[in-house]
Amino acid sequence: MSAPPVDLDAQVRAADPDRWLSSRFVADEGRRADLITLYAFEAELMVIPTRVTQPLLAEMRYRWWADQMEGVFSNAPRIGHPVLEALTGIVHRHGLVRASLDALIEAHIGRVHGEPHDLDAFYVGPMQAAVRVLAGPGHEAAVTGAGRMRGLAQTGRIDEARTLRSEANAALKPLPTAAFPAVAHAALLDPAAPEPVKRLRLVWASLRGRV
Repeated sequence: MSAPPVDLDAQVRAADPDRWLSSRFVADEGRRADLITLYAFEAELMVIPTRVTQPLLAEMRYRWWADQMEGVFSNAPRIGHPVLEALTGIVHRHGLVRASLDALIEAHIGRVHGEPHDLDAFYVGPMQAAVRVLAGPGHEAAVTGAGRMRGLAQTGRIDEARTLRSEANAALKPLPTAAFPAVAHAALLDPAAPEPVKRLRLVWASLRGRV
């Protein structure tokens, strides 16, 4: 397939630079395009609270996205919406599981109402979907620890994330090399690190296959 529109790639780079950097390590252009599409969907969800000030208004927007999943998974997306159209393609090419996308949307709704971060919904599920895009099914369990490690770091619990590193890396040993870019960003424990430092950390993680 062709690469995603440039605006999707730019959208992900602006909204989620860590995962955008990780995606640069995907050698297959088609798989990288699909990964960017998945991240662009998540970027659409992440930006909602920055555009509305009332939790109820944010929830309404999330409910709209929840309603669109029916079209995405029935291969009938809203025409003219680039993210939904592209997401429909990767859902059917890679057999993505609807439950994880639904859970992600519900977790966002919970957050705008002040509920704690659901690490599995926000980080583990999306990482498992990304691995499926890059390497097919059967590797989801291997990235659970890396997903939780990423979630802890992103929510300010860096010391807890470090304690998971050995366990996460042990679980990653059977992960195909082609799938590693889907988890490489778990190695970035300092959100404030400059991009050149993050790039070097990702190179080192990718060479070793460890986060």
